[in-house]
Amino acid sequence: MKSGFSETAEQIGVKLGIVFSKIPLTPNQWTVLSIVPAILGFIALAYYREMGWALALFLLSGLIDAVDGGVARVTGSVSNLGAYLDGMFDRFVEALLLFGLIAFRLPDSAVLGYPVPMWQWLVLLLFIGTCMVSYSRAYADHRKVLTDPKKLKKMGGLLERAERLALVFLGMLLFYLDAAYLNAAIIVAVLLSAVTLLQRMWFVVKNAE
Repeated sequence: MKSGFSETAEQIGVKLGIVFSKIPLTPNQWTVLSIVPAILGFIALAYYREMGWALALFLLSGLIDAVDGGVARVTGSVSNLGAYLDGMFDRFVEALLLFGLIAFRLPDSAVLGYPVPMWQWLVLLLFIGTCMVSYSRAYADHRKVLTDPKKLKKMGGLLERAERLALVFLGMLLFYLDAAYLNAAIIVAVLLSAVTLLQRMWFVVKNAE
């Protein structure tokens, strides 16, 4: 089931689609375009160590990502290929964000009194949050454990992509007040992503066809 946050993001995407459908670009072209500010955001993090500019660029990428789906719905051009490209580019953008934060070299954090390098938490978020949470749905469909599209959409979970990115972006926004805020946001995102993965696996077990 979609979270309230995801539903709100989808509604905003439709409103953006009404506005941007006047521009002569197809939904798939908007999808590909979303990678450009993400690459620039990665450069801002990895090479210039500019958290503010990186946040602005990744937010722009997210805005463009919302536009592609909105344009597709408004113009009646929703397609399986478009959904595939959108999902793939979403993963690319999120990987650029997390690899950029790894290269940024955040200060280490202490967990239960033991120092843990932040790059390890970021790798966990990349693996669990970006890869495994999405993989759990795709693999259930691939193995024909769940074939009903309605059931697949209801899989949901506590921390889906929109919420996960919002949490990291909030940490980036608060970074200049104290780097610990971003560290905490990333650690919480890892833990909640793990919970989400377990929720999805349990959903598949309960609803196996």
